[in-house]
This record gives sequence, C-alpha cells and structure tokens, in this order.
Amino acid sequence: MYKVNLHSSIEGIEASRWDALCDPSYPFMRHAFLHALEASGSVSAKTGWQPLHLEVMQDNTCVLVMPLYLKSHSWGEYVFDWAWADAYERNGLAYYPKLLNAIPFTPASGPRYGTSLSEAEALSLIPEVLEQVMQEVNASSWHCLFPPAYMVEHTAKPVLKRLGCQYHWFNRDYREFDDFLARFNARKRKSVKRERRKVKEQGIQLQCLSGSQVQPEQLDQFYHFYQSTYLKRGRQGYLSADFFHRLHQTMPEHLLLVEARREDLSIAGALYFIGERTLYGRYWGCSADHDSLHFEACYYQGIEYCIEHGLQRFDPGAQGEHKIQRGFEPVETWSLHRIADPRFQQAIEAFLEEERDLMEQQIAELTTWLPFRQPDS
Repeated sequence: MYKVNLHSSIEGIEASRWDALCDPSYPFMRHAFLHALEASGSVSAKTGWQPLHLEVMQDNTCVLVMPLYLKSHSWGEYVFDWAWADAYERNGLAYYPKLLNAIPFTPASGPRYGTSLSEAEALSLIPEVLEQVMQEVNASSWHCLFPPAYMVEHTAKPVLKRLGCQYHWFNRDYREFDDFLARFNARKRKSVKRERRKVKEQGIQLQCLSGSQVQPEQLDQFYHFYQSTYLKRGRQGYLSADFFHRLHQTMPEHLLLVEARREDLSIAGALYFIGERTLYGRYWGCSADHDSLHFEACYYQGIEYCIEHGLQRFDPGAQGEHKIQRGFEPVETWSLHRIADPRFQQAIEAFLEEERDLMEQQIAELTTWLPFRQPDS
C-alpha cells in the first residue's frame, strides 16, 4: 500500500511538496531550513549527519515526509546517549551508525514529520517504517528527538520514551513587561530590574531587527560573535556563515536579530526564530563579557517581543536552571527510542524508567523555585 523512498539530500524532495505537508507554524521543518543546513556544509556525511530523508508514497502521491539522518556520533543532539554508545563498545558491538529523526542542532520541540494522512494512520505507520529502514541500513537503533506531545502519547512499546526538561516562558495575556514582573515576589522583581538597569548603565543599547531589516554585514558581525563564543570553550560552532546567509535569503520572515551596541559599535547579538505562536531563542555571541547582557539579549528582549506581538510561548533553548528565577517555567520534553538488540532494549528501558522517576521529582522541585508570588501574598 505504501512505498518508502530515502533521499541522500533534501533536494531529492521538491520544496513545494515538502512544505505542503508540513506545519507552517514551525520554522525548523521548512524545506529552506533543512536545505540551508545541507547546502552550507553544516550537515553532511563528512560532519557525521548523513541525510536519509524519508518520503512515503501512496498511489504515486507523497503522503508523508520526515527529516532523517544516519549518524556516526551523538554531537549536536541535546539528548545524551553517550553512555549507551560506551556500553555497546564495551561489549564489542557498534552503536553507530544510528538512525535519527530530528532537526540538527535544534533542541526545540515540534513536529517531526509532515503528512496528509490522519494523525492516527501516520503514527501507526511511522514506527513500522523506521523499523524497516533501521534494518535496511544496518543501524543499531532509531531515535526521535523533541517530538510534540501528541506523538509521544500515541507511540506505544516497543518504542521507549525518555523524559527531559527545559524552561519556557508563557504569555499570560501580558500587556507589557511590567505586567509580567508584577507576578514576581518583591526580591526577585528587584533582581530582574537591577539586571536590566546594569545593561543601560554600561551604555549598551539594544535593537530588534526583523529578517528583512538585517543587513548582510550585520549578519557577518553576528556570526563572528557566534563563533567567538564557541572558541572561548575551545570548540568551533556547528554552523557555517553560509548557513545564516541562506536563511536570511530564503526565510527572512522567521528571523529576528537582537543587536547590542555600545558607543556605536556592535558588541553582541542574539538570533531568534519566529513561529506562529512561539518565539525560539537559538544563537548568541558577544565580543566580550558585559554584566547581565546575555540575560537582556537572550531572555528579556525575547519576552518583550512576545508580549508586543502576541506570541504565546518563548522557548529560549536547552538547559539552564538560571532561567527559572527569570520567570521561565520547567516543562517536560521527550524523545523516542527503539533499540534493535533486545538485550540493550531491555537494559535501556529499565534505565529510562528509573531516570523518569528522578526527572519527575526534579521538575516538581524546580517548579517550587519559580519567582512568582503566592496567590495570597
């Protein structure tokens, strides 16, 4: 009934066909985004991300597409399975290659496929198809990272579910930033105001530029900051300058650049992506450390943008418990895993059950750290 095609490049699937099946509110599933990753050389077999994009045909009509990669390492995923790979190696087995359904370098929950099928039909079909592909390419496993909640809820064993945690901001119909701060207890409210004041006292000004307003030279300056931040940690950034320029050319409506300037010089930048209801904070860089500037450029400017433009959620990226005291709430994130070897499948399932209990306790504890006033205070 269905025919499965695998493509070694996103170019193997027409952009119009791909985008017609995908949720337009989620920018990272756009054909242009995935194409920019590949055309810029940021994603390739050489970088350990061999594209193997999935296309399911029914009666010569494409009914489902999925970004899929054959991975030779676990970098750039933000769901950590290095211990699993080590266990395979200790037992004389190969964990790589593994099959990965994810958006490279993008720990932002959202759709992981596009389809014209009913959700029930698609979610029944996907594990079956991925199992088939896993066997065809001799992968140890398949993994789906940061899927939406409905995909997690309707995926059953033998697929394993892994719980994680991020920190997101939610718009409670705020009219301005001070409405948001009014929910804080007095001490935490003063702390946020002090951080914002410190940025101004250093003579730093910030401006938000939509993609169409950003000039190529501003994007080059941002990229310099982005790479400098990685180099301070002794690493290279995953993404090339060409990647950002391609996005600027092909999907500027989804880009937002927050630029920080001092004495008429650009000193830092944060690049966001704009969805229909969600703002995604993705990349940051600076020329030198400035007190509280990271919080202002990467958090407070994003919150103000959401309030002004009526966006309901702000996903500022992975990790960072320091976000809680600034009003970002702990939220569950998920990943799905299918391990071919039944011995490792059983061991990893036991590990994930224990880890889930601990993670649920941690999320409950972190929620008590939120800076908001109690209802009766």
